[in-house]
Amino acid sequence: MTARPAAARAVPARRTALALIVAGALALTGCTASDPLAEQYRSGTGQGYISGDGAYTVIAEEERGEPVTFEGQVESGETVSSDDYRGEVLVVNFWYAGCPPCRAEAADLEAIWQQFAPEGVEFLGVNIYDQAPTALAFAEEFGVTYPSILDANDGSTRLAFAGQVAPNAVPTTLVLDRQGRVAARISGLLTEPSTLRAMITDTLAESS
Repeated sequence: MTARPAAARAVPARRTALALIVAGALALTGCTASDPLAEQYRSGTGQGYISGDGAYTVIAEEERGEPVTFEGQVESGETVSSDDYRGEVLVVNFWYAGCPPCRAEAADLEAIWQQFAPEGVEFLGVNIYDQAPTALAFAEEFGVTYPSILDANDGSTRLAFAGQVAPNAVPTTLVLDRQGRVAARISGLLTEPSTLRAMITDTLAESS
């Protein structure tokens, strides 16, 4: 029997090694075939986002830091600041349009905003990457009605929240109490909307 060339014999071995590497990588990341975000990532449409791990943190009133002070321009061209939200519970979501988890959680955030708006709760996005046309197109596509600060040019809002939001963790959602202090944080995709609802409800129940 004629022996196959060495190069031909090496092909199955290389394929087996590649399969083992891919399988190991998927095991480490916890991705599954039923996860649409994982499928987007594997197909190369993740667009470079680095998400948090989905962990959440609740900070007791006596352990919270100083009020966060910020100012920025939203898509409409209006300038907003932390002073505009003092006395109200504020939910701040860090995002950008090309981030798959940001797109996945947009409808849930809007629904929660609509639920709590009658109680005086405010929502504010912080877009870390896009300019106004892209941010507005995102809002129209996903029905988002609350404003977002456009922070891509100077990063001043991210700087104001330094220590609360990792610079590469998008999305991140924060709940600020009536004094403007961070009361709770969700790092990564909002997988359980009930978690954010509970955070808001508990913060609302605190004395002003």
